[in-house]
Amino acid sequence: MKCPFCGHADTQVVDSRVGEEGDTVRRRRRCLACDKRFTTYETVELRMPQIVKTSGSRAEFDEAKLRISFTRALHKRPVPTELVDAAIQRITQRLLALGEREVASRALGQMVMKELYKLDKVAYIRFASVYRDFKDVDDFRDVIDEVAKPAPRRGRTAAR
Repeated sequence: MKCPFCGHADTQVVDSRVGEEGDTVRRRRRCLACDKRFTTYETVELRMPQIVKTSGSRAEFDEAKLRISFTRALHKRPVPTELVDAAIQRITQRLLALGEREVASRALGQMVMKELYKLDKVAYIRFASVYRDFKDVDDFRDVIDEVAKPAPRRGRTAAR
């Protein structure tokens, strides 16, 4: 760490303490050249990936836009805010876990569709109609059929 007083590159850590919240480290340092003391703070910097749109343009990930997408799809649907918050948090964590600097908007849309499918089937269909750019009633029918299919059974059935 460079000394802010004299610019010397060698400093010594005199004391380190974890912040009250546990998310920062406070370090007291001493410059080995001028002997002055100063404090530095160390925090984690989480960088969300940029979203690459289908047009090729890039935009910063915006959690507010993600929330608006959920709000529009879930308009007048009986889904508690806590569940929506948890879904948004899962998507954010998934994006961070990818470790990529850029993520295609299609991949983000698929994550939203997956979460909406679990939350509310009507909201899923609403979002799908915009996301997949439905052209006619048959597109709606296909998605409704997809949602209405009974879940595949797990386990074996006994042969008689």
